[in-house]
Amino acid sequence: MARMSAMQLGLPEFRGATRRLVLVNLIAYFGLLVFDLAHLAGPIVRYLAFIPELFLHGYLWQPLTYSFIHTGMLGTLFELLSLWFLVSFLEAYRGASWVTSLYAVSVLGTAISGAVIYDLFDKLGHPMEQSVLTGCMGGIFGLLVAIGVLYGDTEFLMFFLISVKARYLAAIYALIAFASLFGQNRLYAFAQLGGAVAGLLYIRFAPRQGFGFAASEWMYGLRNGYYRWKRRRAGRKFEVYMRKQGRDIRLDSRGRPMQDDPNDRGRWN
Repeated sequence: MARMSAMQLGLPEFRGATRRLVLVNLIAYFGLLVFDLAHLAGPIVRYLAFIPELFLHGYLWQPLTYSFIHTGMLGTLFELLSLWFLVSFLEAYRGASWVTSLYAVSVLGTAISGAVIYDLFDKLGHPMEQSVLTGCMGGIFGLLVAIGVLYGDTEFLMFFLISVKARYLAAIYALIAFASLFGQNRLYAFAQLGGAVAGLLYIRFAPRQGFGFAASEWMYGLRNGYYRWKRRRAGRKFEVYMRKQGRDIRLDSRGRPMQDDPNDRGRWN
């Protein structure tokens, strides 16, 4: 693995996937503040935040929406700055589609892990205290783990003061989450570790340019396959028609006539 230089103190570029993710979360934060003025924030948080009991009883959209619910100014500021730095770094090396897919997989992995742990403890007769998951720390944890694995020698300025390598920074966050398993907010800690595991699985098995790019390529392949099938079908009809006219014409897979006599090829091009 090539050594990466220390990240300089300063805000990275604000473009591409970095700008989209930060702006979407920022708009969601201020939107919730506006609803709070109308005393509607509580029902919205309950409807869109991730609450394992509600998710297991039909609120299936919550793993997709909880990361946009931000309830504290300082926590939101820390999350969005972290998102800015980490996404911008990965986007420069891996591309917008790859890092966006990594973030989405980590966010979903966080929620699904929380639901699985909650349901498992409940079935074992040790129900966990109900927790509400909000914010994008699970996704950030997945991003940080990916940087720690892929670019572990990169040095970050923790708290803008202490220079620490990415692999050690990821290990510190993992140890904090592991220690939280023995506290009161165990569900949140389990969920964050699930986001980290989802990030690890993504960098291990995901396509080089992300799931979005792979999905678009798959769709284009389906479309092109359909057009090739139409050409072959039309070619077979043309062959049948020409045989009825006393001419034996054979077409290749692209629908072009095949001639045994190379001197006669120009008639069909």
